[in-house]
Amino acid sequence: MRRIALVALTSVLMMVIAGCGLVSSSGTFREAFLADGSTPLEGTEIRVTSKNFSESVLLGKITATYLAAAGASVKDLTNAPGSMSSRQALLNGDADILWEYTGTAWQTYLGETETISDPNELWQRVRDADRANGAEWLPPAAFNNTYAFAASAPTAERLNVTKMSDIAKLPVSERTFCINDEFLSRADGMIPMLEAYDIPLGTPDGVPKNNVTTMDSGVVYTSTARSEPCNFGMVYSTDGRIKNLDLTVLEDDRKFFLPYSGCVVLSTRLNKEAPQIAELMAPVSAKLTDSVMQELNGRIDIDGEDPADVAYDWLKAEGFIA
Repeated sequence: MRRIALVALTSVLMMVIAGCGLVSSSGTFREAFLADGSTPLEGTEIRVTSKNFSESVLLGKITATYLAAAGASVKDLTNAPGSMSSRQALLNGDADILWEYTGTAWQTYLGETETISDPNELWQRVRDADRANGAEWLPPAAFNNTYAFAASAPTAERLNVTKMSDIAKLPVSERTFCINDEFLSRADGMIPMLEAYDIPLGTPDGVPKNNVTTMDSGVVYTSTARSEPCNFGMVYSTDGRIKNLDLTVLEDDRKFFLPYSGCVVLSTRLNKEAPQIAELMAPVSAKLTDSVMQELNGRIDIDGEDPADVAYDWLKAEGFIA
């Protein structure tokens, strides 16, 4: 009981400390040098932040490791508690750089409702709108962490499905889905998605309501891998469990889902002070594809590796650092 009380007290104190300012709860990054030995950011002070889920922390560690290797004095503020704290820190001037998603910015931060399916157009619209907030969006990386639907590889082969529109060709009894509660109620979620693919929810020739099972997001992946109770499960396209569980992601061939392209976002001040950051980050962004992110995320979420080590190993393997 004393140990439980001590743990509880420690947790409270940590929350109080975190409430006093933006702090990292994920340790630090590993030191390195650029592969060519140059230090183009020498004398530049940079505060790197991120949200508190694996992919965001990983991207923050990649950025912190790489920019520090380029000679910057980097403060690690990754793994910030709460979904909005890293964004607010950038806008408030308490942080300088982070990774964000175009879809998140368009809908959540900018309050837009228009669906823009072209990733580059969405990035341009977000970039132009967010400049008024003092945020500069660098060009997107090669990954898109959007919503998707997947099936187990054997089920996808048995049903001969490769894209979402193929589901409408299946018998109604095979149109079974696993999703989380949030996706069922989202304005851009399950109900409008099924309508977009001509298999509306709750109709005899569409998708009967008892064909849709809601569950925790993590259980969706394992249920989809077992094809029980569903053939198709909602996934995030860069999740490491896709590769680990041998799931087949279906093409969103009617472009229903908003792109969630990953982008480096930095303060207008830092962008003006150190324009070379854009040049440094461009080749890194180009290497971060969906499959690469699945692999790196899997090393964290499935294998239990430290994001700082995964970031360092990947930058070194790609020849960015030595």
